[in-house]
Amino acid sequence: MKVVLVTGSNSGFGLNGALAFARSGFRVYATMRDQSKSNLLRDLAGDEGLEIRTETLDMSQPSTFNTCISRIINESGGIDVVVNNAGISRAGVLEDTSEETLRTVMETNYFGPVLLSKAVLPHMRERRTGHIIMVSSLSGLAGLPCDFSYTSSKFALEGAAEAMRHEVDRWGIKVSLVEAGMYATNLLGKNKDGEESIFPHSYNKDSPYRDLMEYKWRRIKDRLSDAFEPKVVGDLFVEIANSSGNRFRWTADPVAKKVISELHGHDDFSRDQYLRKISNTDWWSEGEMLTTQV
Repeated sequence: MKVVLVTGSNSGFGLNGALAFARSGFRVYATMRDQSKSNLLRDLAGDEGLEIRTETLDMSQPSTFNTCISRIINESGGIDVVVNNAGISRAGVLEDTSEETLRTVMETNYFGPVLLSKAVLPHMRERRTGHIIMVSSLSGLAGLPCDFSYTSSKFALEGAAEAMRHEVDRWGIKVSLVEAGMYATNLLGKNKDGEESIFPHSYNKDSPYRDLMEYKWRRIKDRLSDAFEPKVVGDLFVEIANSSGNRFRWTADPVAKKVISELHGHDDFSRDQYLRKISNTDWWSEGEMLTTQV
């Protein structure tokens, strides 16, 4: 039986991924920062008669990674797949974002996955097998306004995954990257009905960027009703884990496929024009007021 470790499993992609792996016959270790948030996963697994083990793992505390990995290996004999899913988002422009926030997002979204991978690699290298799946975002491909800290962390993660892929392939270790569009998870809003989100509270109301932030938030709320269900990505994790590993970048949905096909075919000027088009913020760059966009 293959063993998988899934981070950020209390909701969204991680929760759906843990369930999908258990349905497919994997021994699942679902990790999360706060075990008190494991009830939903436990209940859903129980309803289906699935066995899922939960572990406490805070992605901002890499000093705890080796202990968690050793415990899983001692209990199950190895780790075949690691899904680096856990992540946080703090919307905002650079000038309004504190250094503390920049570092917090980078610690969780970049250093956490990279250092967890580093901790498990000696084990995989010794066994000459393993698969590391990194969960990125379209924000890791396109730097759009009001997304500074999150997009920075995902750009960094994409580069790390691509470099690592070439470093470890000689030992039969695979590295894959998931590109996803907008999903009904807790990252930007609690659900697709637009319940309370961190986004409106992440900037100073006196900010010179207020018009841009409010416009961006309104566009996100308008799109939440069209957000994809996270089960799509959970099932994709299993497909990737069962693949040959030859494919690096996996698109999770039609929006992701379209954006990647567009961006990869552009020169710098065309890319810039495309990003301005999809963000619809030419009005901001041209010095117009928000009221003209309502």
